Amino acid sequence: MDLTQPTQANIEFMIEGIKTKLRMASGAAMQASAFSVEQYEDIHDVYDMVMNKPNLSISEVEAIVSELGRLRKA
Repeated sequence: MDLTQPTQANIEFMIEGIKTKLRMASGAAMQASAFSVEQYEDIHDVYDMVMNKPNLSISEVEAIVSELGRLRKA
């Protein structure tokens, strides 16, 4: 997948990857359609950080979820 292109499909791929990595039970609350392509760079940064860490602490997961909540469309 070419994540250099800011497309809705890439956002969907990254959000699904983040949800899988975080093992989010409430994954339905974080729909890829709730994010705008305008937030692409920020979502990509979160995705890179999540995917490059072997383990995430509870506080890191909470911070990531909080940041994704901030990036959602109003």
